[in-house]
Amino acid sequence: MPDRPALRVPLDDCGLARAVTVIGDRWTLLVLREAHYGVTRFDEMRADLEIPKAALSSRLKGLVDEELLERRPYREEGSRTRDEYVLTPKGRALLPALIALMQWGDRYANTGALRFHHAGCGGTVTARLVCDCGHLAEPADLVATATEDADLVAEESR
Repeated sequence: MPDRPALRVPLDDCGLARAVTVIGDRWTLLVLREAHYGVTRFDEMRADLEIPKAALSSRLKGLVDEELLERRPYREEGSRTRDEYVLTPKGRALLPALIALMQWGDRYANTGALRFHHAGCGGTVTARLVCDCGHLAEPADLVATATEDADLVAEESR
């Protein structure tokens, strides 16, 4: 990798830091996984994840507060009204990141019980870095630059 100046990015200006604040713990990521798999009800999530009730309640509240999930009431015959938790567009937009994390786990943690396929052709879906022009970009090909409103400091590499 060529020598490039190191960028010092204040946490308040970092999208990754903000994302980790919202979704960065294990339970939150797994609750989002469940929602992407179509599991929307509290009891089903709790059973699938073997998560403590208080932890699940807390994660669901946070995801609703951050507008990644929305509550929708439902009622089964003979039961009281309950809420299910449905992904919002903001929550659905996390799927590429979740697939990338899953594929990383498949490769480096020797797991791999699930694959995603394109409904149109049946091909396996993979997370890739692609530039605006459509070129596949390898990590070594990337150059980080500050946005116009960013106040970053570039330091020469040692």
